[in-house]
Amino acid sequence: LFKGKNMTYYGRWTYKFEEASRQGAAGVLIIHDTEPAAYPWTVVRSGWSKSKLQLQSEDNGMNRTVVEGWIGLDVAKKLFALGGQSFDALVTKARRKDFKAVDLKLTTSLTVKNKIKKSITYNVLASIPGNKLKDEAIIYSAHWDHLGVGEKVQGDSIYNGAVDNATGVASLFEIASAFKKLPKNPARTILFISYTAEEQGLLGSEYYAKHPAFPLAKTVANINMDMMGLAGKTKDIVVYGYGQSELEDYAAVSARKQNRVLVPDPVPSSGLYYRSDHFNLAKVGVPSLFTGSGVDNIVNGRAWGLKRVADFTKNRYHSPQDNFDAKTWDLSGIVEDVRLLFDMGYRLSNESTYPKWKDGSEFKKIREKE
Repeated sequence: LFKGKNMTYYGRWTYKFEEASRQGAAGVLIIHDTEPAAYPWTVVRSGWSKSKLQLQSEDNGMNRTVVEGWIGLDVAKKLFALGGQSFDALVTKARRKDFKAVDLKLTTSLTVKNKIKKSITYNVLASIPGNKLKDEAIIYSAHWDHLGVGEKVQGDSIYNGAVDNATGVASLFEIASAFKKLPKNPARTILFISYTAEEQGLLGSEYYAKHPAFPLAKTVANINMDMMGLAGKTKDIVVYGYGQSELEDYAAVSARKQNRVLVPDPVPSSGLYYRSDHFNLAKVGVPSLFTGSGVDNIVNGRAWGLKRVADFTKNRYHSPQDNFDAKTWDLSGIVEDVRLLFDMGYRLSNESTYPKWKDGSEFKKIREKE
C-alpha cells in the first residue's frame, strides 16, 4: 500500500493535517526528520513562520484542527521521554502492520488567537486552440508563486525563488512560444497554466482541479515543470513517480532523440511526485508527468550532479539564497529539458490517443471511472 521506502501522499504533511481533521483531532504536530523529508528544518521554518493561505470553504475552515504545527526531531524525542516512551523504539514498532497508537498520557493547555484575512489570488491560463480536436486539452503547468518576504537568512529577507520556480515559469513561456511559432496549430488544444499558491499546499492547482477549464475526461495529460536544470546538461532526465503513466513512454522517445535516458528519482523517499501541482490533476485522474533535472552530467558525472542537487536542497531551497547568478548558472540542462518536454507534448497534441495510467498506479481506477 505504501510502496516501501518510496514516499506516497500518505507521508505528506498536507495529508496528515487532512486526516487529523477527518478524525476530529484538536491538534496535530508533525515531527520533522530531515533525512526522510529530504529538506532541512530551515525549510519548515521559512514556510511556517508567518501567515498561511487556505482555500475558501463553506464553513470558513472550521472543519480543520485548531492547532496545526511542527516540531523538530530532538524536541519530539524529549516529548516522548516525558511520556515514558522511547521515540526510536516506537518508530521501529510503527513499521509493523499491527502497530496501534500509543497514548503518551501528556496534557497541555493553550490559547490560539488567529487573525483571518480574505483575499484573492489568481491562476494564469492561456491556450492555443486545436485545429481538429479543440475540446481536448494538453496542459503544461508551472507555479508562479514563491515565499515573498520572510525571515532574514545571511542578511537577506527576499525569497526570490529563482530555481523554485522561476525556472519552471520561464520554461512554460518558452514552450508556449515554440507552439505559437508552429506553421499551424496542433490538432489538440494546448493549455498553459501558471498556478498560484503552490508553496502554500498546492492550492492553485487544487482549485483548478475542482473548476477545470476543460472537462477532466477531455484533459489528455498534464506536463508539469518545477525546479528545472540544477545539474547542467545531463545524460539522463529524472522522472518523479517513475512507473505511473504512459506519458513516460512518450518522454522516453523524446529523450532518445537527445541520446538521453529516463531514470527514477534518486531520492524516492522525498515523495516529490506528491509535492507539486500536477498531483492535484493526478488525484482527479488526469495522467500527469513531473520530470526533474537529470543528475548524470555529461562532463562531471553522476556523483557531481547528485552533489549539486543536494547542495541546492541544503543551502538554497526555500531560502533567500535561491537567486539567479549569471556567472555560475549553466542553463544548458534547462534548454535540453524544455526541448524534450515540447517534443513529447507536440507528438501527443497531434494524436487522438489518450495516455493511460500504468498498472499499479493508485490513480488508474480514478481515470477509468470517467
